[in-house]
Amino acid sequence: MSASEVGLLVLAAVTLALIIYWKYTASVHHRRLEQLDVRIHVNGIRGKSSVTRLVAGVLREGGFITVAKTTGSAARVIGTTGEETPIRRLGAATIIEQVDIVRDHVRHGVEALVIECMAVRPQYQQYAQDYMVRSDITIITNVREDHQEEMGETLEEIADSMARTIPSNGVLITAEDRDGIRERLRRTAEERGSSTLYADASIVRDEDMRGFGHIEFKSNVAVGLAVAEYLGISRDKAITGMWKTVPDVGVVRLKTYDVLGKKITWVPMFAANDRESVILALKQLQTTHAESSSVIGILNNRQDRGRRAELFGAMVPNDLSGYLDKVVTMGAYEDAVTSMMTAGGFPRERILNLGDTVRPSLDQMLEAIAGLVEGDHGVLIGMVNIHTEQAEMLIHYFSECDGDDGVDELAASREPHRAPLAMLRLRAAQHAIASAAPRSRNVA
Repeated sequence: MSASEVGLLVLAAVTLALIIYWKYTASVHHRRLEQLDVRIHVNGIRGKSSVTRLVAGVLREGGFITVAKTTGSAARVIGTTGEETPIRRLGAATIIEQVDIVRDHVRHGVEALVIECMAVRPQYQQYAQDYMVRSDITIITNVREDHQEEMGETLEEIADSMARTIPSNGVLITAEDRDGIRERLRRTAEERGSSTLYADASIVRDEDMRGFGHIEFKSNVAVGLAVAEYLGISRDKAITGMWKTVPDVGVVRLKTYDVLGKKITWVPMFAANDRESVILALKQLQTTHAESSSVIGILNNRQDRGRRAELFGAMVPNDLSGYLDKVVTMGAYEDAVTSMMTAGGFPRERILNLGDTVRPSLDQMLEAIAGLVEGDHGVLIGMVNIHTEQAEMLIHYFSECDGDDGVDELAASREPHRAPLAMLRLRAAQHAIASAAPRSRNVA
């Protein structure tokens, strides 16, 4: 036998061994998935991480022993008690991570898995659904213009890409509010034998939103309620479970500070820098936190983000004037942005320049901002960009005000009041037994 023939035999043997190993690991993975009563795959352009957390909270409070995995601003595994564990990666994130999560965390007794979709390219999304998650419920939060280089240039193409994660003979839940796009998703679901549930944000009451200590969106909460309805979990339990949920690291938290005798709620919304996200956030903020308050928006413009400065200069008079009482400019392009706002009809007396044309000290900024607040309470909203001299001074100031009270998400996930209802009852029973034990011994 020649050396080349030996080499071919070795190659064939290695290939066969790899095929056998792949089939074995796939079989083990699929058996783990099949032990679950509920498998939920969360896809969409905006809100995937928040929805993953909210839905897992709904399931835990509804009595399902649930594991969740979110990518988000910081990748986390959320265990059956709600306690979070960071995901450590040696290299770049890949969708194979989903298999590892199932292997390491779907143990005997786990009943539900909620997992955020990691895939972007359409073929990877389909592979993730058909082989890695095999969900019976797929959530598509919404369809927005993003990742066009992988998913397509139009909303229809992006919707078709994400529709590859819709299950066969399952259910699609979506909060997509464009009738045409939602109908497109529904048709794909129907072709796969799946039904469609619309998570309508209008069913979410303002009082449902007041239990969150951060900006949450009614559309996300509506998805949690739709899951609850489908699985027979009561509305009250669903809302309670969502309130208990620790939010993603990247959410906008709301904290109120005393600034020169004024109560100012600081809303660092710098990461929301597209039109649709900003309008949604301001609308939600208005319904929950801005009543009887002066609302001050900061347009914080970086020198290297001229197009974004132009976008927001046009948005203030056209889209945001109903939400903002005053506007403060910081960073670059102050004269140009101010001219755009006034040309669009936003009154000059409602604009204050505190950026590179003024270069105020921190004390001067705080005094000026407090002076804009009519009454006792104001809401100060940072927008557009983070990194300018003035914005960084403000961020540092409010961070210093927090001191040791800053949020540690991992520690927050272990707080007893966030535990699911079943665990709280178990702990209460254990406490009662422990308390009764000494008395029993004394009687004896």
